Amino acid sequence: MSDTDPLTEVLPTRWQSRYRPRAGIVRLRDSWAAIAQIVIAAAGAYGIAHLLFGHQTPLLAVTVTISSLGLARDARPSKVLQTVAGMLTGIAISEIALLFLRPGWWQLAVVLAVTLVIARFMSPSPGFPIAAGIQTAIAFMLPLGEFTGMRILDGAVGGVMALLVTALLPRNPIKAILRDAHVVFADVDRTMSRVSQGLRRGDRLRAERGLQKARELEGSLASWETSLESGRAISSMSPFLRSRRQQLARLARIMSAMDLVTRNLRLVARRAHYAVEDGQPRPVLARLIGDVQRSVALVSECLTDPSAETAAQDEVRRIARTLDPALLLPGAGLGDQNVVVSLRPLVVDLLVAAGEPRDDAAHELPRI
Repeated sequence: MSDTDPLTEVLPTRWQSRYRPRAGIVRLRDSWAAIAQIVIAAAGAYGIAHLLFGHQTPLLAVTVTISSLGLARDARPSKVLQTVAGMLTGIAISEIALLFLRPGWWQLAVVLAVTLVIARFMSPSPGFPIAAGIQTAIAFMLPLGEFTGMRILDGAVGGVMALLVTALLPRNPIKAILRDAHVVFADVDRTMSRVSQGLRRGDRLRAERGLQKARELEGSLASWETSLESGRAISSMSPFLRSRRQQLARLARIMSAMDLVTRNLRLVARRAHYAVEDGQPRPVLARLIGDVQRSVALVSECLTDPSAETAAQDEVRRIARTLDPALLLPGAGLGDQNVVVSLRPLVVDLLVAAGEPRDDAAHELPRI
């Protein structure tokens, strides 16, 4: 007879890290515009350096263009400019070094160390010295150009082309922003569902899971904020995204309010977790959280449909007017009433997300 405990017995499992074509298709769908932008910019940089300036192998023009744009979601012109500046710094240091040194392994080590030190001193961004170091290494190992500064000119051509493409052929930021926004709303919905279940059943483990999910909201919100900031920065530079500025401003208002909603939701989840420590079900609180959860779904519709704001405001306003802990939970303990109190600022922030001015939203709450 085996002495192995069946609860701790090691079971064989299949390796699950196989390639998933669907995930690859999703990545391609989300990146096709960036790929087209990079290809057009790189080809344009090569053509200008080769045909206009007569450079036979304008490698740096192409590499600076590709590296400056990249496939990252944050394609703000300031980020592109920062990367271009780092690369040109590396090329310039390499050009100066080649006036005194011949290419070699120890010479490369010295020049690379000098580049990283100078670039790190120049910028707080960790990507800046890396961009400079890569271009230093490439430029230092390439043959000398036909004239002094030719490779700096190549790099400048690539940088200018990257900035021009960012402005004249911008990536549409709306899809990425909405995708990240829907992720946040879905995460908030799941969090509220766990908190509501914990209160309905008096289940401390479910309430704890809701608290854990509330603490994880920061990551998805940061992604939404990054894509929104990138979109607003690109729209301020590109004349082709001028018509999107009003929509981006409305999405920024929703994002700012939802940031506060997620912060308050962490407090709600924490107080709900404390409230169910006695294991007693709390159907009234569970129903209240469920009502707020459904109002969050209405606010999410405002992302793509501004006309949905009226219905969302009406529903959130109705909930706000009920948030008097003494009337909602007569005779309840302080822990239960604290859950209701913590919902009050959250509902105000939801009203703001739905388009109501903050001062008016705050007046919808009953005095306590």
